[in-house]
Amino acid sequence: MDPQAFIRLSIGSLGLRIPETVLKSGIHAFSSPCSCEIRLRGFPVQTTSVPLVSSPEATPDIHGIASSFYLEESDLKTLLTPGCFYTHHACLEIVVFTGRKGSHCGVGIKRHQIGTFKLEVGPEWGEGKPAVLFNGWIGIGKNKQESRKPGAELHLRVKLDPDPRYVFQLEDVTTSSPQIVQLQGSIKQPIFSCKFSRDRVSQVDPLSTYWSTSVDGIDLETERRERKGWKVKIHDLSGSAVAAAFITTPFVPSTGCDWVAKSNPGAWLIVRPDVCRPESWQPWGKLEAWRERGIRSDSICCRFHLLSESQEGGEVLMSEIFISAEKGGEFFIDTDRQLRAASTPIPSPQSSGDFSGLGPTGGFVMSCRVQGEGKHSKPLVQLAMRHVTCVEDAAIFMALAVAVDLSIVACRPFRRRLRRGSRHSL
Repeated sequence: MDPQAFIRLSIGSLGLRIPETVLKSGIHAFSSPCSCEIRLRGFPVQTTSVPLVSSPEATPDIHGIASSFYLEESDLKTLLTPGCFYTHHACLEIVVFTGRKGSHCGVGIKRHQIGTFKLEVGPEWGEGKPAVLFNGWIGIGKNKQESRKPGAELHLRVKLDPDPRYVFQLEDVTTSSPQIVQLQGSIKQPIFSCKFSRDRVSQVDPLSTYWSTSVDGIDLETERRERKGWKVKIHDLSGSAVAAAFITTPFVPSTGCDWVAKSNPGAWLIVRPDVCRPESWQPWGKLEAWRERGIRSDSICCRFHLLSESQEGGEVLMSEIFISAEKGGEFFIDTDRQLRAASTPIPSPQSSGDFSGLGPTGGFVMSCRVQGEGKHSKPLVQLAMRHVTCVEDAAIFMALAVAVDLSIVACRPFRRRLRRGSRHSL
């Protein structure tokens, strides 16, 4: 498998130093939390906090990552093209503010802009080599009280790192048991196939030990009340099953409503072959899913845990993502993005088979793009090369991806009545 080239642009080691003359100037906003908007043209704006550094000798954490952008070849080509986005040079822009947007007790709060840091996109961005673009302190504002003295200073570290990825796509909807191909430009290379089923479990199937068997055929009345017994096996090109996902907790409507609620989520078990016991399976992860009702639209929440014998409790939370039920969206495991939103650290495994190693590099692990309800979904999956040591590692992530895709279907509202003779849906 040959990966596609991706670049990780990381911005970290943030800190803000304010001269005493500025602090005494009467601008009370500096006592408020400071934040910054990180902008790279063509990408969504990212917002993060900026800690104040009181001691002149202090240096912010050099390993702290506040923001990351992932650029593929087409992104780099666009950014490096002169005149793109109506400017001569595209640039990374960091605008620092004090205060927060919004209101307090009905009174609007106005943010105060301290200053701006700009870094032009240069040819080194496209060389595919590690590079520190900036590291240290830089003045971003003026001292309004004493024009000859510096104003606010921003500390940051901007770094480029190659971050190649494998890109896969299902050639049809998951329930049609499609082939899985690897994308390399315009070339599609078959890598896996997946087999979806929801019929009665065979007693000779090794997976049958994980769930109870269902009756022959499909009972419409049962299907109206619960969705269970679904499973997907991932096969390599030789036909060997190398990963699987199956429902362990049925998707059922919660009391008083017709949807799967957070109080009783459905769950999938993701498994891989046990190397020590032929024809046996080893649990790898658990995916829970439920429906969150919204005023305008609903979301499907997918929460994934790694199952680890070395961790207390046996589970490590890796991701909790909300996906639009109508439009679809992206499920991902990315410690950079999740650390900024989570109150507790979310670790990253060295590889899919390494349950105990919590990798120091962090960053992007995987992503899976799926369509919304009622749409022809052919999931697109990206995997960080550094987390895939063999074809079987890629297969287990594909099993997780198809479980996410099928969770969109499994979390659809349940119909209260079915007309006789009508054709049921998943």
